Amino acid sequence: MQCDYFDAGACRSCTLMGVPYADQLAAKQAHVAQRLAEVAPELTWETPFASSEDGFRNKAKLVVGGRPGDITLGILDDDGRGVDLRSCGLYSPELARSFAPVKAWLDRLQVPPYDVPRRRGEIKHVLVTVNPRGELMVRLVLRTDRHLERLRSDLPRLQAALPSLRVLSVNLQPEHKAVIEGAVEEVVTEHDHLVMDVAGLPLRLRPHSFFQTSTRAAEALYESAGRWIRDVAPASVLDLYCGVGGFALTAAGSTRGMPVHGIEIAQEAVVAARQAAADLDLDVRFTVGDASGAVPTADLVIVNPPRRGIGPLAETLEAGDARWIIYSSCNVESLARDLEQMSSWRPVRARLVDMFPQTDHHEVIVLLERGAEPPSPSRMDVNGVS
Repeated sequence: MQCDYFDAGACRSCTLMGVPYADQLAAKQAHVAQRLAEVAPELTWETPFASSEDGFRNKAKLVVGGRPGDITLGILDDDGRGVDLRSCGLYSPELARSFAPVKAWLDRLQVPPYDVPRRRGEIKHVLVTVNPRGELMVRLVLRTDRHLERLRSDLPRLQAALPSLRVLSVNLQPEHKAVIEGAVEEVVTEHDHLVMDVAGLPLRLRPHSFFQTSTRAAEALYESAGRWIRDVAPASVLDLYCGVGGFALTAAGSTRGMPVHGIEIAQEAVVAARQAAADLDLDVRFTVGDASGAVPTADLVIVNPPRRGIGPLAETLEAGDARWIIYSSCNVESLARDLEQMSSWRPVRARLVDMFPQTDHHEVIVLLERGAEPPSPSRMDVNGVS
């Protein structure tokens, strides 16, 4: 992939830009395999998922710079000035086409960009997500709500210029720190979610919910998990850090009638997961709770933690009575550390899923089986979680 921004030195986020994609994929596979070989010498690697080199991103996190009436959407340089990156080749075509109408609308309204060095101004970020249907969610991150009513009253103009817009929301982030979003979010449109059709699942994405950056890569993760679940045929499944329910719903669809329970700390995501389960007529239980503090006793446990890994949950899983674990990780280092704490578990299958071409970032999904039979029959129960 060739990038004018990279060649001009305007953006260096893609550290592997210019490296042939086959070489990128081979290097990532070699790296994760070498790191996990230290803790899982018997691991069998499946064929890695190769992404598209460009146009794979389903969401954009654009920093707003420039001046009122002529904003930039992209990043800030070392001096805090806006660098416009609207033509970045990583964005899907549908996503990229949305940037010009959004910029023109904000320029017309003269919403002042937040000036980081001077700590003044209003709009900080524009966050855009596109689903496989081509529908858009646009989130505006503002310092205060002083422009909220103007944005609300002028919404029809943006909808006319951007017919694919389904959700528009305003997020308030008043603090001067390196945090993209704040806790307060107000949806301006009638609709409050996107339907992300992934591997036959109508997942519902609300403004504060997490979703994978590449829809096709997410499908590869769910496909691997579903296949492994069918192979081992567990009696029950617990999905920790379940988000909007992708893995839990995959499990329920793989073996109907099997008890499946998902736990997620974000209430919005749990609401979305329950709605998706209802859409699919699947009897899956989703509850709000801290997955890291759960005491899982299902037959198979799925963990999809943040980059830091599962931490103390590794000891809990080590002492529990589950027979299988599926661990989906975006950081092989924390994955390896967690596996070191789980000596009774044997990683048996793994797959690299390339979520982020042009960078060193990676996703790895691993199937683990217990080296000995669990001490008691598996139950579908999670203690201490409401």
